[in-house]
Amino acid sequence: MDNQLADTKKEVLLKWSALVGLAVLLAILFMFLGFRQFQVSDPYTKRVLSIDGDPVQGHAIFQMNCAGCHEWVLESQIGPYLEGISQRKSDVAIIKQVVSGQTPPMPQFQPTDREMADLLSYLKQM
Repeated sequence: MDNQLADTKKEVLLKWSALVGLAVLLAILFMFLGFRQFQVSDPYTKRVLSIDGDPVQGHAIFQMNCAGCHEWVLESQIGPYLEGISQRKSDVAIIKQVVSGQTPPMPQFQPTDREMADLLSYLKQM
């Protein structure tokens, strides 16, 4: 009888543990989705993400504004090489990086919606 009671307590404890674990996972998921929605709620970012960018124009923008620091030219490179950047950062993170100027020595850059969409399109092809 004591073994049955102990087994029943273990089952109840296991079920409660599973439910608590599931609740924690769901809470984390909802927080992540809510944060993502908050990030994209910025009007500038929303507009940029709604535009299909032109990678050719994006390349031209990159050459004029970014290549001086981000192209791989022997040892004179100031900023990181951006090949594969779209696999490491989300579009929202890239937009914030470009327009914020929060990572010196990178200057704050305020491209138009179209220019930023074009630049994102080019960066995805790098």
